[in-house]
Amino acid sequence: MAYKSLFSVLTDESLAGPVLSQAARLAEMNDAHLEALCMGVDRSQTGYYYAGANAMILQESIARAQEEAEAVESRAREILGPWDVRWSTENGVAQLADIGRHVAARARFSDLVVLPRPYGDNRGVELEPVLEAALFEGRTPVLVVPDEKTEVTVPKKIVLAWNESSEALSAARAALPLLKAADSVHVVVIDPPTHGPNRSDPGGLLSQYISRHGVKVEIDVLSKTMPRVSDVLLRHTKDIEAELVVMGAYGKSRFREAILGGATRYMLEQSEVPVFMAH
Repeated sequence: MAYKSLFSVLTDESLAGPVLSQAARLAEMNDAHLEALCMGVDRSQTGYYYAGANAMILQESIARAQEEAEAVESRAREILGPWDVRWSTENGVAQLADIGRHVAARARFSDLVVLPRPYGDNRGVELEPVLEAALFEGRTPVLVVPDEKTEVTVPKKIVLAWNESSEALSAARAALPLLKAADSVHVVVIDPPTHGPNRSDPGGLLSQYISRHGVKVEIDVLSKTMPRVSDVLLRHTKDIEAELVVMGAYGKSRFREAILGGATRYMLEQSEVPVFMAH
């Protein structure tokens, strides 16, 4: 298995550099095609304008969104030009409430979606629905690239977060091309249940499964010494100098994640390395 169709969605030219550079590096590694969808977001739907706003104002919003889309596409072409990989770009305009439909329609025919971090300062509100559309409607794994990522590499040391969930197993399967290319993969188990079916060998069956694919695997069993599981995971990632975290996305309901936070959101907000997720 390899990633042959890579897809990225960009709505902000200032976030394009790390995302497209990482995507291009993966395209080079996998001899893949990279498609970049450059979107301008039209926010003229109900709630953004006062009652009675005329057609001229709405048209101005669409025109502005189109200009933004063209600027993003121009930046994308500038970034991808030097790369010796197959790539294409497309621009378009979508309303905020409808952007997920466009993303999902393309993501579902891709092997991997590469996106910017959706949370933090100076982030458009469209970034979260773009991520969720790729994961849930597109049913495609997503690699989230933080701004701080300046060195673009194929990760050689990877942390694979394991909690026995179907989401975590989906992520492990989807990440196999990256896991096989790594020098070492650390299956990290935090506070395994003392009465679970795998209590005597936490992470053992997963490690056996991925090792049969040629993955060089180690098991790290950690105690929950910090308030959040994600804090322990982030600290361990930093301690062993891992370059990628692989994890299941949204183990709780998405509504509870939005209200309470949750490991998925916290990891995306705080991780200094790319995070690979699947659901």
